[in-house]
Amino acid sequence: MDNLTHSLVGALLGQAGLKRKTALAMPTLIIAANIPDIDAACLFWLEGAEHLAFRRGITHGPLAMLVLPVLLWAAMLGWDRWRRRSDADRPAVHKGWLLALAFIGTLSHPAMDWLNTYGVRLFEPFSSHWSYGDSIFIIDLWLWIGLASALWVSLRAERKGAANWSRVAGIAVIGASAYIFANGVITGLAEQRAAATLSSMGIKNPLVVASPPPLAFWERDVFWRDEIRYGQIQYSSFSSPAAVSEMNPHNATDPRLAAFAASNSEVRAFLFWARMPVASFGADGTLTLTDQRYSHPLAINRFRVVAKPVRTRE
Repeated sequence: MDNLTHSLVGALLGQAGLKRKTALAMPTLIIAANIPDIDAACLFWLEGAEHLAFRRGITHGPLAMLVLPVLLWAAMLGWDRWRRRSDADRPAVHKGWLLALAFIGTLSHPAMDWLNTYGVRLFEPFSSHWSYGDSIFIIDLWLWIGLASALWVSLRAERKGAANWSRVAGIAVIGASAYIFANGVITGLAEQRAAATLSSMGIKNPLVVASPPPLAFWERDVFWRDEIRYGQIQYSSFSSPAAVSEMNPHNATDPRLAAFAASNSEVRAFLFWARMPVASFGADGTLTLTDQRYSHPLAINRFRVVAKPVRTRE
């Protein structure tokens, strides 16, 4: 998910009552909810699409879930000691609770990232398998509105001295969980109905991926492919699946891809990340790689690799 959503989740967990446990609880939860994204620093040393193969991997896996909270906990304790030099009356930090909150916030991050179609390698470095929830768009406006509104109401009630200021935040956490669960159900139904439609057309055992659109959470862009073709079906919770779009060859098994991957690190990285790769070859042999999941005009330029063929000396 985007970092605003991660931050709102961390803040709401604190506002739901966890911030009562110790001083520095809120900043710890918010920072922890974002800290696995330190892997974004790879943009400084990786070229082009190479970052796709690095992101959402080692810093989102089990070792990071053990190490990152401890590092954050130590940093927050150091910050507290430094501030006490000039303000000895600061509220006391409970070391045990601060460590627990660092773990809670950090663990919320891969859980949220798993919800969309981009994917996350939950067991890196022990396994490089990508996992996908396919339930929530990576930037969900409805989550933004719901979480931010609840946070504002809860903070406002706290400032006014209301006794039940944490209740709204707690309800929002439950409501967001219900919204996520409902979207998971919609995704499951969309994939089942799309698979049934494809089966009736004689397309057997296709890979079917239901992708949530940015706003209409009750709809899904359903991408499918078999061994040679790919297409798309529009799904709505309130109507039957639309007709299958034009079917085209995806060329994902074209032997020329192996030659490109052997000589081009961006191609290797893209193929490692891509769940539904689509390859096209120009008249001059140029390879263009995209992914069905990100074929929208607004996204395709961010998720595309163009590679020239390697010329060998004769």
